[in-house]
Amino acid sequence: MGCYRVVEVVAIVSFLLFLPKSHAWGEDGHAIVCKIAQARLSSPAAAAVKKLLPKSANNDLASKCSWADSLRVVFPWSSALHFADTPDNACNYKDTRDCVDLKTGIKGRCVVSAITNYTNQLLQYGTKTKYNLTQSLLFISHFMGDVHQPLHCGFASDRGGNDINVHWYRRKQNLHHVWDANIIETEIERFYDDIDDFVDAIQKNITKAWADEVEEWENCRNDDVSCPAIYASESAEDACAWAYEGASEGSVLDDEYFFSRFPIVNLRLAQGGVRLAATLNRIFETVSAMSM
Repeated sequence: MGCYRVVEVVAIVSFLLFLPKSHAWGEDGHAIVCKIAQARLSSPAAAAVKKLLPKSANNDLASKCSWADSLRVVFPWSSALHFADTPDNACNYKDTRDCVDLKTGIKGRCVVSAITNYTNQLLQYGTKTKYNLTQSLLFISHFMGDVHQPLHCGFASDRGGNDINVHWYRRKQNLHHVWDANIIETEIERFYDDIDDFVDAIQKNITKAWADEVEEWENCRNDDVSCPAIYASESAEDACAWAYEGASEGSVLDDEYFFSRFPIVNLRLAQGGVRLAATLNRIFETVSAMSM
């Protein structure tokens, strides 16, 4: 898997870092993943993240967690890195089959390879490197959220639900956007005061309802630093079982769909945050050990 190009035009990159958050999980979903993750960072990882974040972030990773979406128009090559779509009803992810840019046919370009690539870049922290590690941090933080959104690993034929038109209650929407944003927005509107209240509820579940599962979420096979292929397969399974089920073209998705799906969304947000923290902890603890 080749390294993706480094954005070398400092003026453009600096401008993009200060763009307003894009409304494309959606903005809230990515912020939730990053809030959960930052609260779980080890001391070496927390110090590295603070150093790498732009000053405008005020040491708040969540404030820059949607930055990668702002690049998709300016740098079209980055668009394929947000997804790992699969054949219809495959319900699993395979590197050799599914990690491909669907527009160009170039293999090795998907969210799974992107997470691996930016993990490897961050492992050069503390050395003289050609990579912009601030970008690497922001990319991996965003892509770890994407790989946990089931329809970012949906069917290639409908572009992960983007080509399936439904109604979210009375509002016309595409199915991908329902999972990117609408379920989360509806949950916050109905059950919580604001996004911070929602994050608190998920964090309580991480320490209580899901406490026995967290260690398994964090671990990678073969002691890998990151293991995004596992996460992509989980999302592909959830896309089949939950996202597409009962959501054909023209469907009206209302309370029946919402109440059965938001627990899946909450679980994936929790797993994304826990795993982002675990990956960053492994990266910067490895770097710290090597420097000693």
